[in-house]
Amino acid sequence: MKILKEFKEFISKGNVLDMAVGVIIGGAFTAIVNSLVNDIFMPLLGLLTGGMNFAGLSLRLGGNDGDALQYGAFIAAVINFLLIALVLFLVIKAINRLRNLKKAEPDKPAPAVKACPYCKSEIALEASRCPHCTSVLEEG
Repeated sequence: MKILKEFKEFISKGNVLDMAVGVIIGGAFTAIVNSLVNDIFMPLLGLLTGGMNFAGLSLRLGGNDGDALQYGAFIAAVINFLLIALVLFLVIKAINRLRNLKKAEPDKPAPAVKACPYCKSEIALEASRCPHCTSVLEEG
């Protein structure tokens, strides 16, 4: 029973739940990024390369009936990876920029008043004597 109690504590901690939500959201986001790369960027890349399909490039080894070296599939995988990395970089950069805009608040101006250490009245920051209790204020 102790192991069940420990497991319950582990599973109910915020970090585990946050991680689970992150994995689920990451899976959904992966579908979006893959669609963006495969359905938008790859066709555009195909237009730029004259409709060339990298996945079909191969080199036959040992004659016509031998195995084929599928270097085109590797090139397509590398291009796909680079496009996905670029899209993720741009999306994360945009999200961070939005976060920073949201967090950026104008700096609060420095207070123009201070409290008299003797009578606790508000006095001007530059005052050397309290106008309420006439106490001489220390510099600093």
